Amino acid sequence: MSVLPQPDLVAATQSQHLLHSIIQSIHAASGKISFAEFMQRALYTPQLGYYSSSLRKFGKSGDFVTAPEISPLFSQCLARQCQQVLSQLERGVILEFGAGSGIMAAELLKELQLLDSLPREYWILELSADLQQQQHETLQQHVPNFINQIHWLAELPQQAFDGIILANEVLDAMPVERFRVANGEIQQCYVTALEGQLNYQFAPNSSELFNAVHILQLEFPDGYESEINLALASWIKSLAEILNKGLILLIDYGFPQHEYYHEQRQQGTLMCHYRHQSHPDPLILLGLQDITAHVNFTAVAQAAVAANLDVAGYTNQANFLLATGLLDKLSTCSPDDPHFFRLSQQAKMLTLPSEMGELFKVMALTANFDQSLLGFVRDERGRL
Repeated sequence: MSVLPQPDLVAATQSQHLLHSIIQSIHAASGKISFAEFMQRALYTPQLGYYSSSLRKFGKSGDFVTAPEISPLFSQCLARQCQQVLSQLERGVILEFGAGSGIMAAELLKELQLLDSLPREYWILELSADLQQQQHETLQQHVPNFINQIHWLAELPQQAFDGIILANEVLDAMPVERFRVANGEIQQCYVTALEGQLNYQFAPNSSELFNAVHILQLEFPDGYESEINLALASWIKSLAEILNKGLILLIDYGFPQHEYYHEQRQQGTLMCHYRHQSHPDPLILLGLQDITAHVNFTAVAQAAVAANLDVAGYTNQANFLLATGLLDKLSTCSPDDPHFFRLSQQAKMLTLPSEMGELFKVMALTANFDQSLLGFVRDERGRL
C-alpha cells in the first residue's frame, strides 16, 4: 500500500472525536461491536461520519470521482431511460438516493427538459445538511426554473407513488458484516478497542449472520474472508412498499454471487478511498475516508423477487450507456470541435472494460411496468 496523505489539523481533530465516540460505543457494548455497526458509525455519525461531515468528498479535490462527475454524458443517457418510463406514467416523480454534489440530478433534469419529459417533482433523500446545501446550489445554477419542484427528504415518503427511484453508488456504502471461515466454522468480525486503538476480533457468529451465509449454499475454504449485507433485503422491501408503479434503477460496482464469492477472492471486496487512493484498512482515518463493499447483485435480485418486484434488466454500465444513446450524443459534436476530444475521453472512462464499463453494473427493478426497457438491449440476467 502506498503512503497515504496526512490529514490537516482540522480533519485530524474531527477524526479523533469520531474515534472517541466509537470507543465509547464499544465500551458501552461490553467491549465489542459488529463490523456493520462500526461501518455505520464511521460513515454516518452526525457531524463526524464520512457522509455526515462537511469535508469535501467528490471530484478531484475529494476522495473519489463518480460517473456523473466524470461526464454529463452519463446523466444524459440516464435521462433517456427515465423518459421512457415517465412517458408511461401519470404525474410521475423521481426519487434519488444520496445525490452527492447534485450534478447528476442537474444534468438529468436539463436533459429531461430538452426531451420535454420533466417529472412532476424531483425528490432527493439526503441526510447530510452540508450535501443538501451543495446540491441546492448546483441545481439552482443548472435548473433554476425547476428548483421549486425539487424537495429534500429525511426519510422515505409515507405514501406510495408512481415514478422512478435512482440509486447511483448507494448500495456500496451500506454497512456490511464481515466474516471468515476457521476450521470449517463461520466466525463474525467485531471491532474492539485497546489503549485507544481499534482492532478486529473474530468470534462465534450471530444466528442472523450464520443463517445468511448458510443460505448462500457455498463451500468456503479455511481462511476465506468476505462480507455480506444483512440490511439489503429490508431496504429493497422498503422501496417496493412505496413504489406503486415504475422503475428502480440501481447503478453500482459489483458481481453476480458466483463471482462475488469466488474462491480466489479470499479477502472479500471491502475497500477504503482517501484522496483518490484505495486501501483495505477501515480502522484508520475515521470519518475522513469512504468505506465500501462491492454489491452482490444476485442477492439484490433475490430480495426484489421476495418483495414482489420484477427484475426487468441487468447489464454492465457500458452496455447500458450504449443502449441509451451514448454514441448518438457523441455524434452531435463535430470531430473538429475542441470539446469532442474531451467528450471522447470521458466516454472511454465510462465504457472501457479497464475503466468503469465492466465493473459497474446497472439493475432495473420494476413495479406494475411491463414494457421492455431501453437500456437493457444486452440483458445479462442469465449471469445472476
